[in-house]
Amino acid sequence: MASNKILVIDDTTVVRVKVREMLPPGNFEVLEAKDGVEGLNFILQEKLSLIMLDFLLPKMSGWEVFQQVQAHPELRKIPLVIMSGRKEEVTEKITEPFEYFEFLGKPFDQKQLIGAIKLAMAKAKQPRPELVSVGAGASVKNGTSLNSGVANSTVVTPSVATPSIATPSVVTPSVVTPSTGGVSEAEINALNEKIVKMQAEIDGLKKQLTQVVTFIKQKIK
Repeated sequence: MASNKILVIDDTTVVRVKVREMLPPGNFEVLEAKDGVEGLNFILQEKLSLIMLDFLLPKMSGWEVFQQVQAHPELRKIPLVIMSGRKEEVTEKITEPFEYFEFLGKPFDQKQLIGAIKLAMAKAKQPRPELVSVGAGASVKNGTSLNSGVANSTVVTPSVATPSIATPSVVTPSVVTPSTGGVSEAEINALNEKIVKMQAEIDGLKKQLTQVVTFIKQKIK
């Protein structure tokens, strides 16, 4: 069994095959993904030694996959090569110099591919500032923990199931009563009037939502 896994995320079969054929023989396995969603699933599920990521992808763009990877303290340690036929597409989102990943322009030859992989592996070893508010159990100001979908290895899949309608939790506003905070009675009255109007709008929205849910349930029967 291969000890190293290389993931190639590209919507063009020719590019994926080209990368596979150009890689020198070795103790590794090449995984292929044809869109961003499939690629992110591989990233979350597999222990990868290298990611080769096309910047323009269907379902989820390479930029979105990049952001998900960078938001996770462990995933962002994986050596990364970003591929694109137009470098400006990348630099519009990520400014140069590319400090923690390597860029590979399309088309490319074997020498350029191998060189990009070596540089990506070297850049991945550079020390990076630790993430503060992203990742499983990261502390935030109020003392609670923030758990991201990526940190919990949630697999992203296209939504094809029967749609379910989530009813928003509506908290009924309470009327403001005078306090010793120095707020005038006129300001309190104006605020209370706004609260009453907001409650009326909320009631209207809830009624509309109930009608939508009923309509969708009839359609999907």
